[in-house]
Amino acid sequence: MLLVQAGTAVDAFIETLIPLLEQGDIIIDGGNSMYKDSIRRAEKLENKGFLYIGTGVSGGEDGARYGPSLMPGGSEKAWEHVKPIFQKIAAKADGQPCCDWVGPSGSGHFVKMVHNGIEYGDMQLICEVYHIMKDVLKLSNDEIAEVFEEWNKGTLDSFLIQITTEILRYKEDGRHIVDLIRDSAGQKGTGKWTCIAALEYGVPLTLIGESVFARCLSSLIDERTHASTQLKGPNVQDFDGDKKQFIEYLGQALYASKIISYAQGFMLMREAANQYSWKLNNGSIALMWRGGCIIRSVFLGNIKAAYEKNESLENLLLDNFFTDAINKCQQGWRKVVATASIYGVPIPCLSTALAFYDGYRSKRLPANLIQAQRDYFGAHTYELLENPGTWIHHKWTALKKKSVD
Repeated sequence: MLLVQAGTAVDAFIETLIPLLEQGDIIIDGGNSMYKDSIRRAEKLENKGFLYIGTGVSGGEDGARYGPSLMPGGSEKAWEHVKPIFQKIAAKADGQPCCDWVGPSGSGHFVKMVHNGIEYGDMQLICEVYHIMKDVLKLSNDEIAEVFEEWNKGTLDSFLIQITTEILRYKEDGRHIVDLIRDSAGQKGTGKWTCIAALEYGVPLTLIGESVFARCLSSLIDERTHASTQLKGPNVQDFDGDKKQFIEYLGQALYASKIISYAQGFMLMREAANQYSWKLNNGSIALMWRGGCIIRSVFLGNIKAAYEKNESLENLLLDNFFTDAINKCQQGWRKVVATASIYGVPIPCLSTALAFYDGYRSKRLPANLIQAQRDYFGAHTYELLENPGTWIHHKWTALKKKSVD
């Protein structure tokens, strides 16, 4: 099993191993490899008579000690040999191993890539809520930690909420460490890969996309520092509303936005499955993420239940549980987005989640005008509502000339 840096190092290591292998031997890549690389490697090795598994591994240091989430895919013949080992070492959720066979080559690393993209989104959402509590409500780190601790007892119970509580309380020499950390977030590339895949397959992965761009913006510290002296924000009074009520709204906004993020992630996996003829078990994937990994949360149990109830569920938002959850959160969610805008607090993920929701629930969007514009300047044609499937080009400039005459 290889656990080396993704990219050329994996290929080099495989080339070193090949002369030492016998027919039927198994190579396992447990790094964060690009899923297309896994597809290529599996084909090459299978043609030589070897078996290949590309497995996503998530869990960090805790996962290494207490059991990670494992997402294997590749040569199916290899699964019977490694299944007892993988499921033994994997984390357990409700007594079940957070590991199952994902599918053909590339699928395991694709699911891990989407996991990491959702992780980007979850982290950014938490940071936006933290930002609002700090800059709008003027809460201290300890007060914000109390809010997160309370949230972690309910529907928002998750590993990331838990560690955020601990981070906000951590002090050295009487000072909160979080306040001393440079506000520039790094990234290793899996979030970017997720967004590239979404663009390639035409999936509106808006929340994860904004979370990646938020990290890019955070890295422009010198530019932001200069801009802060030149560009003015809104002139508003200190928040004088009911803070307790608004904190409840913040929890609703965070929960609703998380639902959107996961819904988009499963949309992307569905489209990739269509592209590569993978038969992904979404309920099983939710269980794999239920424990051991960075995005582990109680919330994933509800996702598992939704897909077990309806394997062909078109979108997570259309499951009754999540439809009801969004409806209950909607008022608070909208108040949070509006308030942040009034106070000039950037919330790219909370706001894009709401925009996606409003777009997805709209029977009619203004794309008819876009298509007319495309046809006007580029003769790209359009379909009529009354006759879909038939493409028409209109001579717009001729109409303009006639109107002038």
